[in-house]
Amino acid sequence: MTTDVRTVTEADFADWHRALKTGFLQEPVLTAEQLDARRRQFVEGRLLGAFDGGRCVATFRSFAQEVTAVGGALVSANAISNVTVTPTHRRRGLLTRMMNRDLAAAKERGDVVGTLIAAEYPIYGRYGFGPATWTTEWTVEVPRSGLDPRWSGPEDGGWIDLVDGEDVRKLGPELHERVRRAQPGAVSRSELWWQLNTGAVRFGGNWTEPFYAVYRSASGEVEGLVSYESDDNWHDKQPHNTADVNWLIAATPAAERALWRYLCSIDWITKVKSGWRGPDDLLPFFLPDPRAARVTEHADWLWVRILDVVRALEARTYEGTGSLVLEVVDGDGLAGGRFRLEASPEGASCAPAGGAAADLTLQVGELATVWLGDESLVRLAALGRVREEREGAARKADALFRTSGRPWCPDIF
Repeated sequence: MTTDVRTVTEADFADWHRALKTGFLQEPVLTAEQLDARRRQFVEGRLLGAFDGGRCVATFRSFAQEVTAVGGALVSANAISNVTVTPTHRRRGLLTRMMNRDLAAAKERGDVVGTLIAAEYPIYGRYGFGPATWTTEWTVEVPRSGLDPRWSGPEDGGWIDLVDGEDVRKLGPELHERVRRAQPGAVSRSELWWQLNTGAVRFGGNWTEPFYAVYRSASGEVEGLVSYESDDNWHDKQPHNTADVNWLIAATPAAERALWRYLCSIDWITKVKSGWRGPDDLLPFFLPDPRAARVTEHADWLWVRILDVVRALEARTYEGTGSLVLEVVDGDGLAGGRFRLEASPEGASCAPAGGAAADLTLQVGELATVWLGDESLVRLAALGRVREEREGAARKADALFRTSGRPWCPDIF
């Protein structure tokens, strides 16, 4: 029988979620209450499914998002999630059919980029995505850190309070707006995100209420929030507990320092796991002994797919001044072409370059990899992933694209 790829209707919703849970190797049965909660994610036309004999065998969801470009501009993104193919229907091109349909619709809507978090590295490069941010997790050995165990609060006049989920839903969105506008690679958080991450809405059957702490500056302004959990690990009649950070956002280094210091000062806590942080996070250097913060995970994180080269390159800022002609190769025909970029700290313009000779030739996925300033075109040229048409062009491009701080996406979606 022919497998039909189409948009999901309300009547398909339960079957689509059964296929989603099956693809993620989770218990495939959802209660009526869980299904009702998940309906909050239902947006007409943004869920796709592959159906074989009336049964859903592949899933795909996209939703509206904003991603912060270098310089703080908020760029419209087509965020992709919930991608699965049932084991009985793998290697039949179902993901390709769903991806092509969704990206074409995003291009038609006018989205500048597509975004996703890749569960497996090899899959998404063939659809024009490239890893644009990376993430690092540290585990802090608190007794080794050199911090004063007698610490009882910030020394800058600010203070830390424990709050509950309702407080976080009130305080978090405004703070996150401040943080994400200053952090290239950060993405928008919907009201539903705050509800899910504070237990007001529950997709699954099990919810463990975390602890929440807020840092307020000396003037009383909320400048930092953290969500964390703890295990219960005792041996030899001594506590050896770990504080596991779900997420931590801070608008200032002082707020960040105070929250990490708080986590390392909790009685019975001997380890702190940082959760997903930027690779150049300040955490290790808040400690008298930075070696107490050991890297326990480092991986690619936010993947980007450029859908509109002109708008993507004009949206970001550049620290240097220069002109480049880029030959962008896009096998799917969504964003390829030859473009001239004129950039300076005052702004940038990008337009089709006509018959001008290219300085660099690169795949659209490689352009996505350098768009947020994290990767080096010199490195990519050495790897054979970018071709210099003019000698020295990659180094010239690095002077424009690279940034002083690394991009970071705090969220998974």
